[in-house]
Amino acid sequence: MLVVKALHISFVVAWFAGLFYLPRLFVNHAMVDDAATRERLALMEHKLYRFMTPLGILAVVLGFWLWFGYGDMFAIGGWLHAKTALVSFLIVYHLYCGRLMRDFAAGRNTRSHKWYRVFNEVPVLVLFTVVFLVVLKPF
Repeated sequence: MLVVKALHISFVVAWFAGLFYLPRLFVNHAMVDDAATRERLALMEHKLYRFMTPLGILAVVLGFWLWFGYGDMFAIGGWLHAKTALVSFLIVYHLYCGRLMRDFAAGRNTRSHKWYRVFNEVPVLVLFTVVFLVVLKPF
């Protein structure tokens, strides 16, 4: 199970790298006016999304493996309920990033770079919360 845990942590780190960088690309994309730069950013966003999606899937699958491998961890405490809710939120966030990426590619973005700067901070807050939940198991 330690190998599964190590792989889970590695895939979570890699997935979060994508969750941190993709919205940052959106910030830049919302600020540019020339077509060549918009095309380049749309291509970068698409390639990053295609790369980070399997990483997120593997992180979640290995997380479930750990959950079932250690038995019924939901009986242990509410911290796992909170973590599971936050992971579910991250999955929705990831899918929403895909929608935003497609909107940019189609020229349908309606949000400002300032909105994307705030949107970019969401996974950071979730990461801190999840790490504290897992390490401290406060409830």
